[in-house]
Amino acid sequence: MTHNSRFAVSLHILAYLAFRGVAAVPSAEIASSVSTNPVVIRRLLSALVKAGLVRTQKGAAGGFSLATAPREISLLEVYRAVEPEPNHGLSHFAPNQKCPVGAKIQEVLTGVFAKAQAAMEAELDRVTLADLEAKLHSVCTGARETREGLKTKD
Repeated sequence: MTHNSRFAVSLHILAYLAFRGVAAVPSAEIASSVSTNPVVIRRLLSALVKAGLVRTQKGAAGGFSLATAPREISLLEVYRAVEPEPNHGLSHFAPNQKCPVGAKIQEVLTGVFAKAQAAMEAELDRVTLADLEAKLHSVCTGARETREGLKTKD
């Protein structure tokens, strides 16, 4: 998985867990939804557990579930959990320092990217997992267990 897909895949994982409700979900099931290897999912789940967004349950009925209600999880929290140091590609950018443009482009881009990053983070802070869940609920079908323990048919 590329570094750039970590955030999107993490949101997919959390949305899937929210969709499933309170049931602990095995990483293999989540991986099937994402169409990737369970090892990839477990690595991201590890970061989400460390951030306190997901909890684990061991045993035969084990798996992963949300640690808190979807309305309490902002997309910014998820972003920071899996993308702790966004650099917008500047870490692999090595322009010619003898060129007048190459010598100053990183400085200029750093300022522009910092403003863009702040705006993006402000928007991510306004959106919750519950907002994503509501949008998905209107287009996804299938039975799920609600947080209240009732089975519903979507």
